[in-house]
Amino acid sequence: MLILASASESRRNLLKNSDIKFIQLSSSLDESLIKEENIGNLALKLSSSKAQIIKNSIKEINLKKNLNLSNVEILGCDSIFELNGKAFGKPKDKENAYQRWLNMSSNCGILHSGHTLLFCELKNNSSKIIVKKEVKKTISSKIFFSQLHIKEIIKYVDTFEPLNCAGGFALEGKGGKFIEKIEGCVSNIMGLSLPWLRNEMFEEGIMI
Repeated sequence: MLILASASESRRNLLKNSDIKFIQLSSSLDESLIKEENIGNLALKLSSSKAQIIKNSIKEINLKKNLNLSNVEILGCDSIFELNGKAFGKPKDKENAYQRWLNMSSNCGILHSGHTLLFCELKNNSSKIIVKKEVKKTISSKIFFSQLHIKEIIKYVDTFEPLNCAGGFALEGKGGKFIEKIEGCVSNIMGLSLPWLRNEMFEEGIMI
């Protein structure tokens, strides 16, 4: 059983729409505690921390007793948007989102998504968990944005969608019409590379 260690609605929808069975659990990670200058490495560290938090709390969830599971795969993900060499998460307010879109208009950025996947075995009871294998990777996709009119930016920011997304935009939402081109994995823009996940699971004999 796949456990998504993230509260992200976008990642949940990606898995659900791909008909992948999973459980979603929030890791409650204080991201401010994780320090790393390299943006891609920071995304990877955050994803690893989320996966480890869920692994360490499985004894409280008691998966083996409640769901009769003997093996679980814990997937931690975190996305950070890079624009002009600087890292950006979710905009803190509408003004912040507006200023960011002024910079993004006719520009390009990189969405870094850190992925950590733990293949675990539950022994005797869910308080005894063995990590059989751990795989990690940061996947980066380049995004090219259209030239936007100020009125378009204001209208988009007023939807509040940018405030809930890493980087301040949602490819699968209202912001999708402002993205002209993507170089790299498309689903990665939404926070999770589905081809990467399929490949890593398949190598362990798991079809999703």
